[in-house]
Amino acid sequence: MREHDMLEKEEIFSKVLRAGRRTYFFDVRATKADDYYITITESKKFTEEDGSFHFKKHKIYLYKEDFTSFAEILDEMTSYVLNHKGEEVISERHQKDFKKEYSAEKTHDYSIPQTSVFTNIEFDDI
Repeated sequence: MREHDMLEKEEIFSKVLRAGRRTYFFDVRATKADDYYITITESKKFTEEDGSFHFKKHKIYLYKEDFTSFAEILDEMTSYVLNHKGEEVISERHQKDFKKEYSAEKTHDYSIPQTSVFTNIEFDDI
């Protein structure tokens, strides 16, 4: 019964983020004193040449006393990256099936201007 109680405490609240070969697990867990903390687990799938696969996992334990500082630094770091490099994921260019999506915005437009109004002229009108 004790093992069941421990498992129940470990599954207090969970969220999963699937991101390609990586999966992130965010879990709220309880200490022995019944206080809460968070674990963040990165699980990455590796496929062998023979088709078999294995997972590598890395885990971070985050306790309540560190929540505020952790969130502030995470926000600062993500803002820094986005402000300096934008949201485009450059590493996707190196994947075998990468296809560049061109945006509708152009720096230079050398095309002939098009009018949005169409006038139908019959030969007899000329």
